[in-house]
Amino acid sequence: MITVSHPPIFPSRKHRLFRSTELTIRDRVGISPSAFSVARFSVPSLLNIDKLKSEVVSRYGVTTDSVRVVRSPYRICPMGAHIDHQLGPVTAMAIDRAAYLAFAPSNSDDVKLSSEIFDGEVSFSLNKVPPRDATSWANYACGAVEALRSSGHNVTQGIVGYTTGQVTEGGLSSSAAIGVAYLLAFEATNGITVTPDENIELDRLIENEYLGLQNGILDQSAIILSRKRNLTVIDCKTVTHEVVPQSDAMPVFSILVAYSGVKDALVSTGYNTRVDECREAATVLLSSVGRPDEVPLLGNITHNEYRAHRDELSENSAKRAEHFFSESERVASGIDAWRAGDLARFGNLMSESGKSSIVNYESGSEPLIDLYDILVETDGVYGARFSGGGFRGCSIALVERDKAESAAEHVVSRYRERQPDRAAQSDGVLICHPADGAQITDS
Repeated sequence: MITVSHPPIFPSRKHRLFRSTELTIRDRVGISPSAFSVARFSVPSLLNIDKLKSEVVSRYGVTTDSVRVVRSPYRICPMGAHIDHQLGPVTAMAIDRAAYLAFAPSNSDDVKLSSEIFDGEVSFSLNKVPPRDATSWANYACGAVEALRSSGHNVTQGIVGYTTGQVTEGGLSSSAAIGVAYLLAFEATNGITVTPDENIELDRLIENEYLGLQNGILDQSAIILSRKRNLTVIDCKTVTHEVVPQSDAMPVFSILVAYSGVKDALVSTGYNTRVDECREAATVLLSSVGRPDEVPLLGNITHNEYRAHRDELSENSAKRAEHFFSESERVASGIDAWRAGDLARFGNLMSESGKSSIVNYESGSEPLIDLYDILVETDGVYGARFSGGGFRGCSIALVERDKAESAAEHVVSRYRERQPDRAAQSDGVLICHPADGAQITDS
């Protein structure tokens, strides 16, 4: 049973330990402190890490030396939009914006957790891990224990912990980052050694088996495998990955994360509808090539088979299939551009991915499409596209490092003109940078 010291246990926007440094852009473009703004994010300082550790010491009476901290980053996906669920290839990289978990052994089978982000303290015993509770932010901790145990690992040592993170509107896979953080904490506390591939599978078990979410392995793969100055490539058909180093000729770049302010799903069934339409296209194509019993996923059809039989598809199915096969080709071309250090070419392919998501996959809401249009015409931007499911959350862009601030200012100003109501509800434009994957630190 999960016990809660005081209800409710829903997210609240409290003061963050890792507060961003707000630029004076607000004054220059005339926006209020709570409105659409620009923020820089950097790796937390030692002072903030120490403050996070001190929360565990003061709340649970453990020694400072026993407290460790997991940094589990959020991710972006430059190319490979909406094709992972069809066994397509995807690309990803981690950013310097993350979930954090400070933890220490509880020296018992008890798990006790508190948070800067969520209200209440939650606790449960490892002897009786509770089932999923839709109202509890302890779900990912419980899921981590269950995933480890279902894979044959002995989890007997509990933890005490304190979580925080740079919470956003969505689109950066913060939920997967939290799951990975709990896995690393329980593994370290219980002396469990696993490979990165095993941790990817363990986090998939948290989300698919414990939480009942039907997503793939993109998010956790990016969070676990990413390395600064590298592009993570995941083949969702073979379930293999490659970390591709960038050329020395690659220009230095920053990442813009521009939030739309759309937190409600404007098209609540849009994601599932698109997946169904992809399956319908695959069903027709597999029947046409004489393999009707194969699993109806577009990744099970070759490019040549698609070209030979695409005229047999309905209008909607044809658009979804065109997005899948053209996006797969863009990923392959993007990897070549990355290896060569050709960020201009890589960015163009990224923007083409965004355009195909709008025209062929028909995802996106008006605010997100406006953000995409603004980003691609902004000086210094190499390329842009939606992030996440494509109906809410954010759009992302790669931008010249020395033009990041002016580009962000431009996006702030233009988006406030086009979408003033949504801009007022948005987390703003974030200036981020590539980062390493999840890791534990002692200091």
